[in-house]
Amino acid sequence: MKLNLKNPLVFFDLETTGTNINSDRIVEICYLKVYPNGNEEAKTMRINPEMHIPEEASAVHGIYDKDVADCPTFKQVARCIANDIEGCDLAGFNSNRFDIPVLAEEFLRAGVDIDISRRKFIDVQVIFHKMEQRTLSAAYKFYCGKNLEDAHTAEADTRATYEVLMSQLDRYPELQNDVNFLSDFSSFNKNVDFAGRMVYDEKGVEIFNFGKYKGMPVAEVLKRDPGYYGWILNSDFTLNTKAMLTKIRLREMTQK
Repeated sequence: MKLNLKNPLVFFDLETTGTNINSDRIVEICYLKVYPNGNEEAKTMRINPEMHIPEEASAVHGIYDKDVADCPTFKQVARCIANDIEGCDLAGFNSNRFDIPVLAEEFLRAGVDIDISRRKFIDVQVIFHKMEQRTLSAAYKFYCGKNLEDAHTAEADTRATYEVLMSQLDRYPELQNDVNFLSDFSSFNKNVDFAGRMVYDEKGVEIFNFGKYKGMPVAEVLKRDPGYYGWILNSDFTLNTKAMLTKIRLREMTQK
């Protein structure tokens, strides 16, 4: 199976200090860039997260403080990564809910202006869960007939994700070999921000997806309760969530 691509598709995986997309940091990133002609380029980088890697995280991915002490910080390599993925669509395993939000946060902290939201996202885990309900190791065994060696290393997980997607396309004729279709199919909802705190309703209106105003239009809430905007900006929400909320607020102010 050869992927039908219009743009390069970057499969990527992150190893991090934890699972909090607001505060945890990347310690390793691997990406596999697949071109429309089938050519591939792979890159793996260890990253100094500028914080202690908790023991429970190290127990999963095997990366300890000493392993990244002399590695570059994300800010030092952010522009290089941004250049590598410029004009590319993105794919991963559980990437819509974790890897993409974390990557977006790191770019924002580094001050690198890259609009990831303009890309197409394919989440191979979502496709897998809609079809079979398993984990990446089980997906690799199920679809590719092989055991996933070195699971929870970014390089192994990235390569496995690429192979699983190609096998999914072979197995399910209803899946179209088209990035737009796969991106739509692997989305649970239409997020306004990567963390899914705001989503689009069936009419394309931004609504809150959490808290006391869940289901209500964002613009309406900002008008009715202006203090809610300040509360979100001063609370533990992602930088991307705050930026998208600010964008909506500014839009509404200019329309008055």
